[in-house]
Amino acid sequence: MAMQDGLEVALLATAAAVEKKLEKLLPPLAGAEHHLIEAMRYSMFAGGKRLRPFLVVASADLFGVNRDCSLRVAAAIECIHCYSLIHDDLPVMDDDDMRRGRATCHIKFGQATAILAGDALQTLAFEILAEDATHEDPWVRCELVRALARAAGVHGMAGGQTIDLASENVDLDIGETTRLQQLKTGALICFSVEAGAVLGKASNPMRNRLMGYARDLGLAFQITDDLLDYAGDPDEMGKAVGKDAKQGKSTFVSIMGPERARQQAAMLARQAAEHLDEFGQKAVLLKDLARYVVERRK
Repeated sequence: MAMQDGLEVALLATAAAVEKKLEKLLPPLAGAEHHLIEAMRYSMFAGGKRLRPFLVVASADLFGVNRDCSLRVAAAIECIHCYSLIHDDLPVMDDDDMRRGRATCHIKFGQATAILAGDALQTLAFEILAEDATHEDPWVRCELVRALARAAGVHGMAGGQTIDLASENVDLDIGETTRLQQLKTGALICFSVEAGAVLGKASNPMRNRLMGYARDLGLAFQITDDLLDYAGDPDEMGKAVGKDAKQGKSTFVSIMGPERARQQAAMLARQAAEHLDEFGQKAVLLKDLARYVVERRK
């Protein structure tokens, strides 16, 4: 479909622009800390959909935000996302050897350097947000820092990961599983969308519509992840599948079954798009993304 072709072009263009920005923010270094920088860059430039950066840029575009500003925030969220992947892959967490079709950071550089690379990417994200170049208004910069800190911390991603680690071989119900994933995965997706509204100083009603979109999109994304872990192609995905079942984790698929899970993901994607009706044609790419999230193969 033409719209999906347009989305693919926009995703690729945004990924390229974000990587160009990251090259400036995280250049190679020849000094004593070059090994750490190399590990950070290894994980940062490993490919990937750059979905969260796209959400930042596309939501900011709704309000006519300067693209350089939104790309800086997009780079910051990608730093947080990549830090989380490095730490998730460690033996004390998910113990993965492969990520995006190649060796994980700790396999390539050792566990100590991988931990430091994740730490340094996390702090780099907040450094980027706090700099004047991100937005001329100090309130906007502070609000971005506050929102990202919450999304990445105990009330967001880190809290969700803690619940996830404690839930192995524990039967969670649908409500508990939903809350876990809203924290672990959904919080950063919500920040990515909310950031565009913050940059654009959007009204509360507009901000709330975007947050409704983000919440439904995040759940649709996670249900699809569960389906891909259940029946995805490891070669296509670039990582092992079937891990959730092996670790005895409750997922949307284990609770609802694959067919009902697919139906639920599709319903959430439609619902996410409906939140954006007020924005008209300006929100076409974000609406298309909701469909893409549940149709993806990796």
